[in-house]
Amino acid sequence: MDEKKTNRPVRLVIPLDISGIEGRNAGQSVKVAVRRASGEMAEATATFDDRGQAQAVLSFDRLPGHLRVAVGPADATADDLFDLQTLTFDVPSKQWEDRTVLTLQPLLIPPYFWFWWLRWCRTFVIRGRVLCPDGSPVPGATVCAFDVDMWWWWCSRQQVGCAVTDANGAFEIRFRWCCGWLPWVWWLRRRWLLEPDLVRAILPVVRPLLKDKALARPWPQPDLALFQELLEEPGRPTPPAAFQPAGRALDFDAQPGIAAVANQPHVIDLGALETLRGQLAQRLPRAPELEHLHLWPWWPWQPWWDCRPDIVFRVTQNCGGQNQVIVDEACLAARWNVTSPLDVTLVANNLACCIDDTPQPEGNCLNITHVCSFPVASIGGNLSAPLAPAGFQNPGLISSFGDRPFAGALWIQGDFGALAGADYYELQYLTGAGWQPLPLGTVAGFNRTYFGPQLPAGPIDTYPVAFPVIELDGRRVIESRQHFEATNGAGTWEIVGPGSRWWMDNKTMLAGWLTMDGAGMPNFADGTYALRVRSWRRVGDNLVDPQVLGQCGTDPEQPNSLVLTLDNRIVGPASGHPASVPSHPVGGGTVHTQTLEPDTDVVSVVIRHSNGTTTPVGACGVTEINATDVLVVEFLAHDPDGHLAYYSLQATYGENAVVNLLGVAGHTLTAVAADFVGPDYATARLAGAVSPIWRGGVMRYEALASRVFERTCCYQIELRAHKRTIVDCDHSLWGHTNYSEYSFMVMV
Repeated sequence: MDEKKTNRPVRLVIPLDISGIEGRNAGQSVKVAVRRASGEMAEATATFDDRGQAQAVLSFDRLPGHLRVAVGPADATADDLFDLQTLTFDVPSKQWEDRTVLTLQPLLIPPYFWFWWLRWCRTFVIRGRVLCPDGSPVPGATVCAFDVDMWWWWCSRQQVGCAVTDANGAFEIRFRWCCGWLPWVWWLRRRWLLEPDLVRAILPVVRPLLKDKALARPWPQPDLALFQELLEEPGRPTPPAAFQPAGRALDFDAQPGIAAVANQPHVIDLGALETLRGQLAQRLPRAPELEHLHLWPWWPWQPWWDCRPDIVFRVTQNCGGQNQVIVDEACLAARWNVTSPLDVTLVANNLACCIDDTPQPEGNCLNITHVCSFPVASIGGNLSAPLAPAGFQNPGLISSFGDRPFAGALWIQGDFGALAGADYYELQYLTGAGWQPLPLGTVAGFNRTYFGPQLPAGPIDTYPVAFPVIELDGRRVIESRQHFEATNGAGTWEIVGPGSRWWMDNKTMLAGWLTMDGAGMPNFADGTYALRVRSWRRVGDNLVDPQVLGQCGTDPEQPNSLVLTLDNRIVGPASGHPASVPSHPVGGGTVHTQTLEPDTDVVSVVIRHSNGTTTPVGACGVTEINATDVLVVEFLAHDPDGHLAYYSLQATYGENAVVNLLGVAGHTLTAVAADFVGPDYATARLAGAVSPIWRGGVMRYEALASRVFERTCCYQIELRAHKRTIVDCDHSLWGHTNYSEYSFMVMV
């Protein structure tokens, strides 16, 4: 073609007509998009007059060649117009000839399309708050909303928008949502994952149809071949080839998951879905709970026409220097067919950092409030707590969680009063020589995190601040939070309004007391200790006005103090536990820890016969039992400090099978060399143990052997003993634990 003709500017005019549509209004618009063979696109908006006429005019600096034209809703993007169910047609390049303006025949827009175009694309608003379980706000968290779609036991998530929470934990997400997609376009935009909750819901319904057959499971993408086993019946033709299995048969009793199976590409014939649904509907039993979920095939499924999204949320937050997932909703938690605006309250898990709005106490005082997460009032010997046993958490409580001493790193919390002149402070402990600073290396600083403008001025985000132990004027001290606030962004802390800064974690932290060193040896002997906080004002590089502030709220005022009982343990040869011997293996290659706190051992296993004779059962031995034989186990569960919490005794065998020996009917426990047999602290207390001491010792267990060993198999007796000690502030675990195991063969 002549180059001059090819490079000439041209215009494409597309007349549009909605004159035959009832209820039309002047000023309504549609969008027209054109796409060249190269993929380049152009678009124009056409606005209708009161006669229902409009024109879309598109200009090109040269002949555009073959064009694909799409006409659809005005608020859709040019890309979306080619993926939605819009009006499309071609403009061949030969239609241009010598024209500089190509005007097409008027395009009549059918009422069906006009009706849907007005509703296909809408702006949705989600607004809400992210809160911690106690109701305090979670700032600086990224909240992402997802639309979910479920098909059989798969679920896909499509992110629709994200926002960051402010100091109130509030957020707002605005997103555009369209429906009326071309089905294959909708499908190709989805990534499907197995949803375990749906597997658990569907399996009880379909398993009776399978009988002994395995159901093909092509993972992780859906495949119509999955349903062949459900459709096969004796004397019935095999399903069409499109439904032949392409995946592997797997055990449904295994935990669902996708990590162990490689990606397998599968293409779904969407045109076959409705036919397949009809076939499955005749075979599958009714399941109202699945119909309620609008789950295919119990419910018709055309998600490309879903004009209202189904929303779940995922929330992340940088807390303590790590990105944490603090809300992660499953597909079955979706809010179905949401309206706009959608108002939500999301409750974060315990990994979230929340704004700490704990009020500052009044007066010139110090309020020591917690050790770890335990209120000081729950620790014996402290203010508002029972006097004895001193230093134990839950003093006198008849429970395995009663009379608990402390070990490891202990974090002490408290807050200075609003009138306290405390710029820096140190921890002291009472010795035979009076009050002394805690030794070097036994006090730890910490970090706090705040939300707000960066200091001295910067973007709003979460920022860490270190509060280390420093050397100042010959003292090892920590800066108080109040002094930091007064010298960094004074007047911006915890006020209502722009520019405010809010503490998110460790707001009332004072210090860490390190009662063990890095080599696992105690920094302090076991026993009960009295601590206090001494503080100073800072003038230049000098510390002045030393004072031991009174405990807030006491009348008459009492000096601040804290009473704690330590019970650390030593592991290894220094513990006093003997080295490994045949009768008491310990250390590498065993499950037994070389420590006396606590110590465990299966001392002997014997079968006692009805005639009074006995048969010892050695480790890895073999024995026979009959209906009248008695199992006798002597075992050690002992803590020399008297802080045993409980022990367990069980026999494991076969595949995942277990017998709780302490739950066997008719069993007895007797002391061989023990103060009380337990098996837990509460039982020992009720039997006469005096708070806070229960040492345990060597005990004898007896039970009818046939009630323990029900069939011929290899059995392993497992003994576990736990101390009550709170280790490194972790109250959810028993940190001082020991194990012993003893296995043998039983012929029943």
